[in-house]
Amino acid sequence: MMLLVGLGNPGAGYAKNRHNIGFMAVDAIAERFSFSPFRKKFQGQIAEGVIAGEKVLALKPETFMNDSGRSVAAAATFYKIPAADIIILHDEIDLESAKVRVKRGGGHAGHNGLRSIHAHIGPDYARVRLGVGHPGDKDKVSGHVLKDFAKGDAVWLEKVLDALSENAGLLIEGKDSDLMSKLANAVNPPRESKPKPELKTEKDGDDEGSDDGV
Repeated sequence: MMLLVGLGNPGAGYAKNRHNIGFMAVDAIAERFSFSPFRKKFQGQIAEGVIAGEKVLALKPETFMNDSGRSVAAAATFYKIPAADIIILHDEIDLESAKVRVKRGGGHAGHNGLRSIHAHIGPDYARVRLGVGHPGDKDKVSGHVLKDFAKGDAVWLEKVLDALSENAGLLIEGKDSDLMSKLANAVNPPRESKPKPELKTEKDGDDEGSDDGV
């Protein structure tokens, strides 16, 4: 069994925050693959389904972002899921909006949700870093992530969530490069190369169009 965790804060007031893009991503995946309805358990909301032939437990911790590790650890311990089979989806200010990177293992880079998860299960889980952009000033970071996405973000956000849910099988199978390529193409599709026009050459002895009077 794999554990797919979206990070965010519970409650309607936070639902559209940049900080809650992890919740949005898990919701999109659960809907795409017809997971069971979410229900309360492990200090969060859980649902179950199958992706790429693998049983997957989806979790949205309700402990608030900074204490996400308690909920993740509770679910992982109950189902005996090792950290290597846990995937965390979260907001990432160090990536431009609409950029997505998949990373397995490593540090928490100061993200409070990941910091809590590190403390409870260690660093060996995978994370899907969903770019929400940086406000340009570290003192404005908290206000940035705790504000709703701007109206102008709606187009790319929908594309990212749709492509992520459509290609979630690649994530479960560990095909990270393929997944990132799919997401990049969904947001910025490659331009189609137009065929070059054929060059017309005049035939020998063809005087059509000549104005020399001969």
